[in-house]
Amino acid sequence: MNESHKGYPTKNVGFISTRLAGTDGVSLETKKWADVFDAEGYQCFYFGGELDRPPEVSYLVGEAHFSHPEIAEIYQGSFDVEVRDRFLSEKIHKIARYLKDHLYAFIDRFEIGLIIPQNALTIPMNIPLGLAITQVIMETGIPTIAHHHDFYWERDRFMTNAVWDYLTMAFPPKIPSVHHVVINSFADEQLSLRTGISARIIPNVMDFENPPPAPDKYASDVRQALGIEDDELFVLQPTRVVQRKGIEHAIELVHRLGMKAKLVISHASGDEGYDYEQRLREYTELMKVNTVFVSDIITEQRGTTPDGRKIYTLEDIFPHADLVTYPSTFEGFGNAFLEAIYFRKPVAVNFYSVYAKDIKPKGFAVIELDGFVTAKAVRRTKEILDNPGLCREIVDHNYEIARQYFSYEVLHRHLHQYIEEHSSALRALRHTQH
Repeated sequence: MNESHKGYPTKNVGFISTRLAGTDGVSLETKKWADVFDAEGYQCFYFGGELDRPPEVSYLVGEAHFSHPEIAEIYQGSFDVEVRDRFLSEKIHKIARYLKDHLYAFIDRFEIGLIIPQNALTIPMNIPLGLAITQVIMETGIPTIAHHHDFYWERDRFMTNAVWDYLTMAFPPKIPSVHHVVINSFADEQLSLRTGISARIIPNVMDFENPPPAPDKYASDVRQALGIEDDELFVLQPTRVVQRKGIEHAIELVHRLGMKAKLVISHASGDEGYDYEQRLREYTELMKVNTVFVSDIITEQRGTTPDGRKIYTLEDIFPHADLVTYPSTFEGFGNAFLEAIYFRKPVAVNFYSVYAKDIKPKGFAVIELDGFVTAKAVRRTKEILDNPGLCREIVDHNYEIARQYFSYEVLHRHLHQYIEEHSSALRALRHTQH
């Protein structure tokens, strides 16, 4: 591709990220954005280090993934230190050039006319990829919507580093042709304060126009598979096991309910270590709460484990829960909160900052934890669980609010301006060519 080329005059969208696979927030929101672009007559393609999209629309490069050995080595040499090795700088630039070549090939192969980096210009898990994307944008002027989910300054582990020059350059870059999108008002304020960049706030959404279907035959035995007895309360913690999820509060809440209950934690520890999981295992014994970690049988797709057990999706699990706990201390937005509302479940939620500012004012009726489990929260939980009519009234109320503020239609309205601007630019370009 000629490096002076400003992208192709097509309605082909290129989503770029370290990973677009599974049920993490970035992957889920990317799919929702793609659904909107598909509905507008665009065709979507994907670039990343791990992809679960069809091969015919995918461009896979191992070095784009944050877990690639060389990328992990760069990460280790960049953070918790204040001076970097000169050879690390050389490695960063070498891999950035390699990734840049592949980005050009991706744009060329699929004739991309619009790129959408998904968190790849936001959190520096893969510094070479961020640099490569920034340089491609600068060299081509290709129209870009940078979708930012969580910034490096929101994580303590990134604040001591030896890569301030790269963070300033690419996380995110201040480039005129880039439209910036954030998912909450705090991110918008901090982005403007720290960089002078203006952004549009587009919240995470779910398809509230179309309620979830009733559980099918495959998912009918979920409670039995999880070992939940007929007279036992099923409490679902639908998150990864990382410290900011505040899962110890869920354990305490279940303990203080004094009811026969099982707390089911759906996801594994992920890339942040296992110390917190060990702490939770010890705490659940101390509190005498029946807690199970079931990430081995809950994944993105149905299937069978090596020892012959059925594998379920989170969508299979949600309808069977009696209560959802979401006691996070920090979230970029809160997909699991919206999922609980979507499946019409009562939810206990901690008063994390984005919830307090962007979600609570909408009028949701939830069980609130203000940094710790209060007697009031315990009483309210019991009241809802003991009164099916009240529970149904609450979950229906929450669903209607979410449909008004966090539906696909809301996302469509937000993206419509970008789509109109891009379509107008394409029409003008084609007119000049003829």
